[in-house]
Amino acid sequence: MSFAVLAVFIPTFIFVSVTPGMCMTLSMTLGMTIGVRRTLWMMAGELVAVGGIAFLVMIGGAAVMLEYPSLFTAFKMIGGAYLLWLGIQLWQSKGKMAIQDFNVDQHHVSPTELAMQGFVTAVANPKGWAFFISLLPPFINSDQDLVPQIVVMLFLILSIEFASLIAYASGGRTLRRFLQKRNNVQVMNRIAGTLMVGVGIWLALT
Repeated sequence: MSFAVLAVFIPTFIFVSVTPGMCMTLSMTLGMTIGVRRTLWMMAGELVAVGGIAFLVMIGGAAVMLEYPSLFTAFKMIGGAYLLWLGIQLWQSKGKMAIQDFNVDQHHVSPTELAMQGFVTAVANPKGWAFFISLLPPFINSDQDLVPQIVVMLFLILSIEFASLIAYASGGRTLRRFLQKRNNVQVMNRIAGTLMVGVGIWLALT
């Protein structure tokens, strides 16, 4: 992957990853209730799911790109339009963060159950699927070997996602208080929204 592609992909995925969502809320809540160490089991399940989703999307996108280039171009335009819409939605966001209410006593949940909780949360997140489908395939260059590109992108995705999960779990109550303030979340949303709009335009024009 070229430096220009990485320079666009890395900051975009960082801000998307740290934006409050289902998985980050789960990580923060478990971090406050059972501690960061036990929350690692949930993170493992979530990362397996995220890696699997990203891999399937990139393989599928590569297949479409190689066999049906015109269809891929249309797909890329749709993906760019979706990211543009997502960026506008982030800019218009009220900045409210819905903290999930976990009624189960997590101290008695086994590591396997925690891992499954993370896995299911990631797989059941439609926004995660939509984002990966829109963003990842256009970053694949058909003129280069696909395997190294997929390996690099998976490494970056999982590294950034893991760092974000750790930050949420470790931040605990301080991070929760910070994000519950509308203005703080609005700033994060607008940064992520600006990146989404920029990437959407970039995908549509390249």
